[in-house]
Amino acid sequence: MSEAYPYLPEGWYKPNLDELGSICTGNTPPTSDQSNYGGALPFVGPSDLGRGRWINSCSERLTRKGELLSRTADKDAVLVSCIGILGKVGQASERLSFNQQINSMQPNKEKVDAGFLYYASSRLQGELNKLAGLQVVPIVNKTLFSKLEVLAPKNLEEQRWIANVLNTLDTQIQKTEALIAKLEKVKEGLLHDLLTRGIDENDQLRPSPEQAPERYKESQLGLGLVPREWACVAIGETATSTTLGTANRGAESSAKTKLIKMGNLNWGNTLSLINVESISARKVHGSLFLSDADLLFNTRNTPELVGKTCSWKGDGAFFTFDNNILRIRFSENLNGHFVASYMSGDIGRRRIGRLATGTTSVAAIYWRSLSRLEVPMPSPDEQQLIVDKVNSSQDNINALNDDLTSLQRLKAGLMDDLLTGRVRVTPLLDQAQITTPA
Repeated sequence: MSEAYPYLPEGWYKPNLDELGSICTGNTPPTSDQSNYGGALPFVGPSDLGRGRWINSCSERLTRKGELLSRTADKDAVLVSCIGILGKVGQASERLSFNQQINSMQPNKEKVDAGFLYYASSRLQGELNKLAGLQVVPIVNKTLFSKLEVLAPKNLEEQRWIANVLNTLDTQIQKTEALIAKLEKVKEGLLHDLLTRGIDENDQLRPSPEQAPERYKESQLGLGLVPREWACVAIGETATSTTLGTANRGAESSAKTKLIKMGNLNWGNTLSLINVESISARKVHGSLFLSDADLLFNTRNTPELVGKTCSWKGDGAFFTFDNNILRIRFSENLNGHFVASYMSGDIGRRRIGRLATGTTSVAAIYWRSLSRLEVPMPSPDEQQLIVDKVNSSQDNINALNDDLTSLQRLKAGLMDDLLTGRVRVTPLLDQAQITTPA
């Protein structure tokens, strides 16, 4: 038995990939001749794989001339990246072409179900990485790729049932992802309106400046029009303390204190606490633990990520932060949750981005610049109303993200069980035969 498959379920076998269909390595028509590009035929690269089962979009398309210089695959072909990032997989939803970083497998439908081949191929990344070894640019050539083994039922109907079960989960995952993306857009629009129009005395968004220009004024600090009731302030004027986090690392096995790092901060004033490093409390100064409404600002990162801003919600007695993060606390006139919502929204992000200095790989934003950033300042009560509405919108997204995580874990577990034969769909097949009319 192979190392990858230490046992063989009854009725299963271990075919090489080239036993299951024809394998082809792609190529790229000359990019120096632009008449090869801009046509109708999808031209797939590794970045177009790994977005779900079906390849429904791609960054390039070929003309008829480019097609003649390329290699193509028909619908249902399974594409696997074998140069660079190995093991990204997708299945063709139509006839397409693909570049030299990809091997395609056109399934022999007498030997393998196309859906089963896709899901079995999704488990090849580990084997591909072993074959590539420690090359600067990982490569697995067609010959080595063709001889990779997969574990499969000999019964095509059993293969189809496995693929159908996993495809049902994939469909639900995609629907959940689409709904999350839709709610993110809704939240983005709501946040923009709340941070430019606010909430009036009737707990409603104020009319827009176009609808009620008399309710707005030009800010003195370059923020454009703001409600007449609002003040504007540089955050340095109302900050009561600013502190960089700890440079210490390391924890005993029983350590309960958690260290927030720049990778835990997300855009949209959200924190990811799934993978948080532990740190010994004795290594953390008492002043570096978090409290509700503390603003956490990522001072150093890549140019695309520097300036991520989140506020800490609730009790932070067991949480601290590292020295790439600046904690800002504000006076009672400015709610840290409100400021974080503004700074992580589209307007705030654009303005913060202009404060960054550094290289193409590392950028920094210093307090001396950040302290001069102007933010709107409604009344404390209105700030809290805005924060509550933003939190309500985010709570809906968080609930869906929890559902998505559960679905992804369920799929991963089922793939491990069904594609190794540890759990068989044979009872389902037997039931289907019993209930199917003769």
